[in-house]
Amino acid sequence: QVHVQETGGGSVQAGGSLRLSCVASGYNFCEYDLNWYRQAPGKEREFVSGFDGGSIKYADSVKGRFTISRDSAKKTVNLEMKSLKPEDSAMYYCQAHMTTWCREIVDGKPLLLSYWGQGTLVTVST
Repeated sequence: QVHVQETGGGSVQAGGSLRLSCVASGYNFCEYDLNWYRQAPGKEREFVSGFDGGSIKYADSVKGRFTISRDSAKKTVNLEMKSLKPEDSAMYYCQAHMTTWCREIVDGKPLLLSYWGQGTLVTVST
């Protein structure tokens, strides 16, 4: 099955920067877009940045401060976060989402539409 792993979280002061990375593995033929979401304590998970076909999307709250990029194989995605604010503090999750329906069998099971990583914590202090 698809494995999604985030790295790069940490604690910074307001105005600082962090770089998150997400690596997906476990598939060969199907194509997945890797997207970033975040969830702050007591709040719902929200979209941060990701890909929609060939276009890049950002939440309004991070536009101009965050930059997403990916490698040519689309199995590694980075999120550069600058001018961080305390309200950016959250658990950041990477989601692998199948771009178009595809049937690939791994370990005897068909791959699913979406997979989530365990998350990486970002804390921004004042």
